[in-house]
Amino acid sequence: MSFCNRLVLPIVLSSLAVLAGCSNNNNVTNGVAPPSGSFSDSNLNGTYVFSVAGTDFNGAAFAIVGSFTANGSGGISGGTLDINDEDTSVFTNGPLPNLTISGSSSYSVGKDGRGRATLDVSTPFGNTIALAFVLEDSSHGLVTEFDGNASGSGTLDVQTAGTTPTGTYAFSFSGSSYSNGDPFATVGNFTVGSGGSISGLEDFNESGLIAYPGETLTGSLSVGPSSTPTTTLSTSVFNGLLFDVYAIDATHLKFIEMDEFATLSGDAFSQTNTAVPSGTLAFTLQGFYPASAASPFAAGGFMVMDNSGNATVASTEDFAEGANLSTQPGTFTGSFTAGGSGRYVLGNLATFVGGTSFAAYPSSGGLLLLEIDNTGITSGAAYPQTGSFAASQGYALNLTGIYLGSSTLGTSPAEVDDIAEFTASSSGTAIGVIDENYAPGGAPTYGMALNGTYTTPDGNGRGQISATAGNSSVSTLNGGFALNFYTADGTTFPFIELDGGQVSSGVFVLQNPTASAAAMAKTHLFIVPPLSKPHGALRKKK
Repeated sequence: MSFCNRLVLPIVLSSLAVLAGCSNNNNVTNGVAPPSGSFSDSNLNGTYVFSVAGTDFNGAAFAIVGSFTANGSGGISGGTLDINDEDTSVFTNGPLPNLTISGSSSYSVGKDGRGRATLDVSTPFGNTIALAFVLEDSSHGLVTEFDGNASGSGTLDVQTAGTTPTGTYAFSFSGSSYSNGDPFATVGNFTVGSGGSISGLEDFNESGLIAYPGETLTGSLSVGPSSTPTTTLSTSVFNGLLFDVYAIDATHLKFIEMDEFATLSGDAFSQTNTAVPSGTLAFTLQGFYPASAASPFAAGGFMVMDNSGNATVASTEDFAEGANLSTQPGTFTGSFTAGGSGRYVLGNLATFVGGTSFAAYPSSGGLLLLEIDNTGITSGAAYPQTGSFAASQGYALNLTGIYLGSSTLGTSPAEVDDIAEFTASSSGTAIGVIDENYAPGGAPTYGMALNGTYTTPDGNGRGQISATAGNSSVSTLNGGFALNFYTADGTTFPFIELDGGQVSSGVFVLQNPTASAAAMAKTHLFIVPPLSKPHGALRKKK
């Protein structure tokens, strides 16, 4: 794939006010409306929990989780958010919980479901945080931070009021450690007991070099947002990690770490069924492998499971290890063995690229996976395959990963985050609009044309999309993308990028602006959070 140069606004790192204003670089084109109907401001109406995680303008890992109330006509009546950023030269007081989003905030939604929100909130970045999003329906969307402060990806979900978490949950969090800036990730489960006490199991991977599998987990759960978060997760190796928790509904919670140990954030999903699914599981993984080279890595494919917990030789994998790409799907085998209540270990992997052992926790958001073998750090999820891909439909897309070329703040790779909407026609074209931000050194660009083609998924459910993004004067960093996508439930399609210019993963979802309340309440699959390494300039500063 050819890489086009991208025009960006000048970045003045010493001026946070300039950084906050970079979202005016629009280059808007007309959106492509999904065939099932037209979106408008009225599709965003109610209270929503949102999250973004990625890299700030200095190259440090950050995470934001918050909520806001949209009035259905472009206004935001208020809300709160938490920020954790490991750049202590900017966040001199550490993580900031329960910051007030003022009632002067606003949003807009285009006919294709793409939109922007301007959150008026006082932070060390300035007085505004800008988001770009694309809606799946009135209850769910995909989000990026869309200003010069940072670039990151996440989700947007309507909130059920008065939720009290009960039962057992499986979780997956990722981020970066304060001590050395290396990627850090964890998966586990917990059962909520009397007075909010929790107990369960937890696995950690620190920079791909040290793994702590199957730790006993204790602590307490208290739903926020709170100015003094009190949710704690404690194990023998990491005691008393502090979190704020936003409840989306009784099956889905958002966590963000609120101490100066790491920038962990992610999701917890109900764990009502503790069995590894049989049949075909679509999976994606993203992180760094091998640990010795810390090479950006993504993998995706299908685990074809028998009734005994074995991934059979019919299982296939694609991968991108830096610019090294698989030329065709490879086959692999493996097996799941019980490793505690609601926990499994995926091992005995043969001819699999990207690790030899993974912790696995079934959940309503998918089978949550974390590498625990000390050879790399990759996390992701596997999803039962229950549906198919439909042409002549509109789709919302989010991509997050690492651009392998030079950023405008030096020669180190940059984190890149895309929001897009496209229509897949029956003739095999995929046409739409894409918005991109990247960090460090980026300035957001809105409304670039997306033109490409797709292949109908094969018998396993694997398809490809290849597209250019932009034109000769303005384009995405990579000039487009080539994706392998994996059919899951017929609504959600996880993917990895396979073009050598970027290492990324993401998801696209079927849009429905007029979905019924019952349809919108269905279980949604886990969106893999990014794992990032800080920019070299930040390492020198610390």
